[in-house]
Amino acid sequence: MKHRIVVLGAGYAGAFAAGNLARRLSPADTAVTVVNAAPDFVERMRLHQLASGQELASRRLTDVFAGTGVRLRLARVTGIDPEHRTVAVAGEDGEDGAGELSYDTLLYALGSSVAHHDVPGAAEYAFDVAGRSSALRLRERLAGLGEGGTVVVVGEGLTGIETATELAESRPGLSVALAARGELGAWLSPKARRHLHGAFDRLGVTVHEHTAVEAVEPTRVLTSDGRSVPADVTVWSAGFAVHPMAGAAGLEVAATGQIVVDRTMRSVSHPDVYAAGDCAYAIGENGRPLPMSCASAGLTNMRATAAIVARLTGHEVPDTGLKYFGNHISLGRRDAIFQMVGGDVRSKAWYLGGRTAARLKAGVLKGAEWGIVHPTFGMPKRRHRLAPAPGRAGTRVAA
Repeated sequence: MKHRIVVLGAGYAGAFAAGNLARRLSPADTAVTVVNAAPDFVERMRLHQLASGQELASRRLTDVFAGTGVRLRLARVTGIDPEHRTVAVAGEDGEDGAGELSYDTLLYALGSSVAHHDVPGAAEYAFDVAGRSSALRLRERLAGLGEGGTVVVVGEGLTGIETATELAESRPGLSVALAARGELGAWLSPKARRHLHGAFDRLGVTVHEHTAVEAVEPTRVLTSDGRSVPADVTVWSAGFAVHPMAGAAGLEVAATGQIVVDRTMRSVSHPDVYAAGDCAYAIGENGRPLPMSCASAGLTNMRATAAIVARLTGHEVPDTGLKYFGNHISLGRRDAIFQMVGGDVRSKAWYLGGRTAARLKAGVLKGAEWGIVHPTFGMPKRRHRLAPAPGRAGTRVAA
């Protein structure tokens, strides 16, 4: 029988990993299946652009994996049973009904969703850009606002900053504000922080620093200091959360619900399960958990893929670093900040800003998309066969 590799999720981490596994392992004795609820690859890092009214190219996953040997199963994951090595799914190919997939190796890459932190009204009245459908919902609501409509973005992280600046640049007739629990850009170097504040001033974005939002209502947000901030539209970007499915299945998870993994992205409790992207609780070179980000998705999926291939083919598992290099923040289409960080994740004095940084960010996004939608690029002439059990020693190579 072929060794069954099941990849849950076709976001940045899952889609890239599936293509990489198909490139490196022989289809003669390996079967790779990707389970994803949506038929398209979603560029999550560009969803704030979609919400602002810009058009993004649609990439069908059937086209992405065409010719790779990867099987795509359009379904929603409803549960996993790591003891019996099965995955429960529902709604395959858009139809009702349940099904089950068996695996020998599982790569869990289901990503994250918006975290409302139990703030009253946030789930009912706020919008977000954590998924394509929610970004389109926000886009439709913004289209109905007239001149002078008010938008409050809650959260001073990367998503909040990029969303506020994108909306202000694309929709100059709107009044855009950002509510920050602390100081805007506090983690940046002094020069980068000044650049960030200058961009907000240029775009006319009002910043409410040291402002914790305690409730969201249809036309306003209420703050912890008793203020009422007008908001025809509230955009919630105050963090992300993972689905509790992994913990419910008995996998060891952190307090965040992320799967606890070793340096090879392998579950510390279930050796047949790997995790990558936002749902992996991975410790970086600095001794701290990697943040939920596209950069972390790249680091973890490459580490997981390399470990899976090595273990299946009898090679030594590579030990590469998990180092976080910095933040790249879009400030609309013509401005950006690239902030390098050191080993302690403290910002270095040097940063890159302005149009050059914006072009660099655009290139990074385009490169990430290109790598995912061209999974057969660099397909080796010979791919690894699985090593014979036990121990999988004596690797064979397929012509």
